[in-house]
Amino acid sequence: MPATAPDVTAYACFLDNGWVHADGGATTEVRNPATGAVYATVPACSKAQAESALESSERAQPGWAALPAQQRALYLHRIVDGLRAEREHFAGLLVQEQGKTLPEARGEVDDTMMYLTYAAEAARRLEGSIFPADHPDESLWITKVPFGVTVGLCAFNYPLALIGRKVGPALVTGNTMVLKPHEATPVTASEFCRVVEEAGLPAGVINMVTGGVSEVASTLVSSPRTRLVTVTGSIPAGRAIYAAGAQNITAMSLELGGKAPFIVLDDVDIDQVVEAAVVSRFANCGQVCICNEMVLVHERIADEFTEKFLARAGKLRVGDPMADGTDMGPYTTPQGVEKFEQVVAASVEQGAEVALGGRRAAVDGFEGGYWFEPTVLVNATRDTPAVEHEVFGPVLPIVKISGYEEAEAMVNGRDEGLSAYLWTQNHRTIMKATRDLEVGTVFVNKGICGSVQGFHTGHKWSGLGGEDGVHGIEGYLQKRTIYMNFA
Repeated sequence: MPATAPDVTAYACFLDNGWVHADGGATTEVRNPATGAVYATVPACSKAQAESALESSERAQPGWAALPAQQRALYLHRIVDGLRAEREHFAGLLVQEQGKTLPEARGEVDDTMMYLTYAAEAARRLEGSIFPADHPDESLWITKVPFGVTVGLCAFNYPLALIGRKVGPALVTGNTMVLKPHEATPVTASEFCRVVEEAGLPAGVINMVTGGVSEVASTLVSSPRTRLVTVTGSIPAGRAIYAAGAQNITAMSLELGGKAPFIVLDDVDIDQVVEAAVVSRFANCGQVCICNEMVLVHERIADEFTEKFLARAGKLRVGDPMADGTDMGPYTTPQGVEKFEQVVAASVEQGAEVALGGRRAAVDGFEGGYWFEPTVLVNATRDTPAVEHEVFGPVLPIVKISGYEEAEAMVNGRDEGLSAYLWTQNHRTIMKATRDLEVGTVFVNKGICGSVQGFHTGHKWSGLGGEDGVHGIEGYLQKRTIYMNFA
């Protein structure tokens, strides 16, 4: 792909197995979050090009669905082979584009291959049902069929893994997909489509367009050609997408924001919990939807926990994400850093205290980047802005609680319900929490984790549907009932 200026690469979109630039040549700059420097451009596609991508997927879908599922799976395996052969290349792209550390980036490539492989292996396990009929010489079947054209809207925190998470189950079940990456992280998507091209998928099975929300995303979501939209993003974005698809009764899978509490009761190994709490907050610079967003710690151990947490978090090394030993890289967008400054200031104004960090981080050689210090706020309450709102970054409030009941009331009183952490040895409390916490995932005596055979879903405002495992694959299929008289 030709360079438009020294060290700036012009990437293209993938439409009907061809590489295209925007109508009129409009482009969007892509910046390295570690330096703030422009290193790539992508097309700022038009509404017409977004509609062309949908038309391409619509043409391809009947033929793709007609293939046996195992043949569709073979194409997914070829994509995995291509990613495996370029594992280090894609890891480097993720560091440059999103800012995560190199070990985290390698892990994301591995996760992407795992998502795709899991979906491919499900090809032989797509099931329907046969029930006894009410009359002689009849049969009652329930089969499962694809939706048709699907749209995958991806967030900026995992530019490659979210593609694998959506493309795998969509394709193995006979759907086609138009991908729309986030404006801040579109380069990995373009390179992924190169691997798709090399894997030999039929034209139109995967299309990818880049551009703004008003031009591209709104067209994809509101088009009558789109039968299912799968989204990873914020609650406001999810609301807008949900409304845009309402006219066509478009099916939705919305994985939206959360405010995961990290509940620590007074019967735990504090050192073990501290380590899990630090990793669960500051992994990927806090850019994980299930990250530890607020520690709710029992008042009897709160001081000891806080002292040890501050000591451990204070050792985190912020710097060059490609360097050995770096624990946390830059944030992906400058808007995020501005948001952290505002939420810290507002929290302090309402009585919280900055016990660690609280400012933009200074990193030698990376003065133009989007850096923020690992930050801890103490003396926080349920009304503190950093507690009230999802931060999605390296700012953590610590709140003292009187016991589990207070924590549960705080969690269930919120509008979102994505995930929660609970640390205790009391089996009665554990059973009550897994029954009563109004969230999609509960981590019991576990730090941040995720398994491809699990199910990632949110309750309340945190979304509809979900991803991963057999339930995630099920979300890409519609049921069709057949009453058969064979007399």
